[in-house]
Amino acid sequence: MWIMRWSAISALMIGTIAASACATAPKTESGRRSLEARADATLESMRGRDPGLPGLLDSAYGYAVFPDVGKGGAVVGAAYGHGVLFERGQLSGYVELNQGSIGAQLGGETFAELVVFHDRDAVDRLKAGTFEFGANASAIALTTGAAARATFTEGVAVFTEPKGGLMAELTVSGQKLNYQPRS
Repeated sequence: MWIMRWSAISALMIGTIAASACATAPKTESGRRSLEARADATLESMRGRDPGLPGLLDSAYGYAVFPDVGKGGAVVGAAYGHGVLFERGQLSGYVELNQGSIGAQLGGETFAELVVFHDRDAVDRLKAGTFEFGANASAIALTTGAAARATFTEGVAVFTEPKGGLMAELTVSGQKLNYQPRS
């Protein structure tokens, strides 16, 4: 009985997230500036946690910064966030993160996410709309030395910085990133 209730709540939450996911970039110029400023602040915070991160970012072709990702679930889960894409250190566009999961999970959390693209091919897949993470891509919690231990799977390494909440999970999940060029 409680599983059915939590599944209904999760389905409602996924529907709400999907309905709010209408555009990859914020609709207004002030919204875009705010997202860019939050992404810059998040990147600075991450660099402060791991002094090796700047070297990794300098050698990467690009990276996407998601300052705020919200995640929640009960049997079925979802995550959503907006971010910005940098290529060779220059902001080139906006990205949207959508994640779905199924399995033993309960709770909610917020975190920042950094997706590092090793080469141009990975960035081109993002821009073409064919970029997805499968169960084989795992995120590394950003701490001192995390960048040195990073391994790229299909040209990508993922780092997270927890912000709040509590979530227990043993799930199968996938992430999809959508891209919109900066205008």
